[in-house]
Amino acid sequence: MSRASLQTDVANALERNIRLTARVRQLEKRLSEELGMTVWTKSGLDAPADLDQLQRRITELEQQLIDRQKQLEERSEGLTRHAPQTVT
Repeated sequence: MSRASLQTDVANALERNIRLTARVRQLEKRLSEELGMTVWTKSGLDAPADLDQLQRRITELEQQLIDRQKQLEERSEGLTRHAPQTVT
């Protein structure tokens, strides 16, 4: 083995080491993200599966609230009209 051959082998080994280090970092990041998602999901903090359904339910409940407020106003007005008037 010549000196040039050994230097080439060392250079190739260093390049391979750099590539493998980058790959390990990539896999570590991916593993971390997957573990994070698994923990997030199992914790119960995961976002609801159907946000559209929840939004429709919110809209429905808001409309019910508006309807109930109107009914209350109408009843209050009716009571006010039929209540005996007091003279001060």
